[in-house]
Amino acid sequence: MGQVKYDRIGANYNATRRADPYLFSRMQHHLNPSQGQHYLDVGCGTGNYTIKFIEAGFSFTGVDPSEKMLGNARNRHPESDWELGVAEKLPFDDHQFDGVLATLTTQHWNDLGLAFSELSRVLKSGSRIVVFTSTPFQIETLWLNEYFPAMLQRLAAVMPSFERTETAMNEAGINIEQIELYDVHEGLEDLFLLSGTYTPSLYLDPNFRNGISSFSALADPDELESGLASLEQDIKSSRVNQVIESWKNDRGAYQFIQARLS
Repeated sequence: MGQVKYDRIGANYNATRRADPYLFSRMQHHLNPSQGQHYLDVGCGTGNYTIKFIEAGFSFTGVDPSEKMLGNARNRHPESDWELGVAEKLPFDDHQFDGVLATLTTQHWNDLGLAFSELSRVLKSGSRIVVFTSTPFQIETLWLNEYFPAMLQRLAAVMPSFERTETAMNEAGINIEQIELYDVHEGLEDLFLLSGTYTPSLYLDPNFRNGISSFSALADPDELESGLASLEQDIKSSRVNQVIESWKNDRGAYQFIQARLS
């Protein structure tokens, strides 16, 4: 689950994935960037949120392991700095950045401890780190378990727990300051895994699924076929609304982790 996967889906990634205004506002709130300082977007993909910050007047560099993703970012914003690299071995000097953003990427890191150690190395003292992610605890209660349980189990297995993330951060000298839970909102423009909650028919569209790493890399063909058939039937009968309601909980589907380097 890394470069090869994102090279495979990168060409059409932006057909369904784009910066969501609300999520961007929360990222900006937690990172609290200042003009004149320099920030890093780790796992930037095609640069959706990186470009959003740049257009808002902030200095950002994007780094990603997929050359195809970065090629898309460069085509859209050629004057910006896009670097090929992985979180565990960042191609930057020590103490180069004033803050880091990591959006739906930590599950793709091969070594969580080494990655946060690298973030600590390239950051200046006192810098903020904002991670937008989910946890196995949250994934276990997503309504998509009703239709794709094996896929969700595989996702939970690769998604770092909050405890693992906190430990890796602390060992790198990074301390968590705030957790903000997030449930998908209606009209979400960044069409990641749970974004079809208000429009379940989106999951029937292969173009929608192709922009989501869980469907692209973790879905079993047989389960996918049967799950989509069940979902389509439940959409027609409106039973899907009852399913979604029955899985509602107070865990949140995702979370913002706001932390700071000592």
